[in-house]
Amino acid sequence: MSILIDENTKVLAQGLTGAQGTRDAEFCLRYGTKIVCGVTPGKGGLEVHNLPVYGSVKEACQQHQVDASVIYAPPLSTKEAVIEALGAGLKLIVALAEFVPRHDTAVIAAAARENGAVVVGCNTNGIISPGKSKLGAIGGDDPSEVFAPGRIGVVSRSGGMSAELSLAIKRGGLGVSTCISMGGDVIPGNPMVDYIQRFVADPDTDAIVMFGEPGTKAEHEVAAYLRTKACTKPLIALLAGEFQENYPQGVSFGHVAAMINDVEDTVSAKRKMLSAAGAVVVNSLGEIPLKIREQLGS
Repeated sequence: MSILIDENTKVLAQGLTGAQGTRDAEFCLRYGTKIVCGVTPGKGGLEVHNLPVYGSVKEACQQHQVDASVIYAPPLSTKEAVIEALGAGLKLIVALAEFVPRHDTAVIAAAARENGAVVVGCNTNGIISPGKSKLGAIGGDDPSEVFAPGRIGVVSRSGGMSAELSLAIKRGGLGVSTCISMGGDVIPGNPMVDYIQRFVADPDTDAIVMFGEPGTKAEHEVAAYLRTKACTKPLIALLAGEFQENYPQGVSFGHVAAMINDVEDTVSAKRKMLSAAGAVVVNSLGEIPLKIREQLGS
């Protein structure tokens, strides 16, 4: 099993006719993702990779069963595309674009909550359930080089680190149930703690690995959840960015959200907080599979 997507998930690609949409869709189809159609306003009637393209999400959903949408719209069009997908009743949306205005990301997150939907992103490279399906650019043209099927859930604020975590797990002789790059924006479409709760509820996920950074309260929310003792599975946490503590506050490094505004935003504080709440905090990728096996007694 996996969370959010599996081999049966039927996907609509908003922006399929664009360069990135066309390229990513090719790799996703090759991997086994069931993309059933595309949507590009004004380009209904075209075909890409033998997939029909419609002018609106509503029209596409009238013609096909659709479970999820992956959005290749540019930053200033992403909010409109997400709202259109939510309006059509879709409950899983992956919004890839970087540099979506912060006000738009706030609207997206609120709309997702109101509609009971999950929006992965913005500023994400996607999600993957190894051996089953992937949405977005995650894993590139050959995800099997990095992502092995297994029973470890992965959620990361960094797309690049999603791959690094999963490769470390693979090299340790383990595999991933689902890997989620939640996005590096200040306001994510869906909070990190929600993904962790979904992994806890998944009978085929045995342990969870998370990657955190300076800035935002994502890790604080995870720690609060851990303190409730509702997390019944081992949580391994790797956090990077301690070097930022040597620089002035209020400066982003890498992701726009990786900004220290007060001491609670620092990696040092977050490591202590998560450890005290019950997470197993590691300092290197190589420790991850060792700690997983130690926690699972395998």
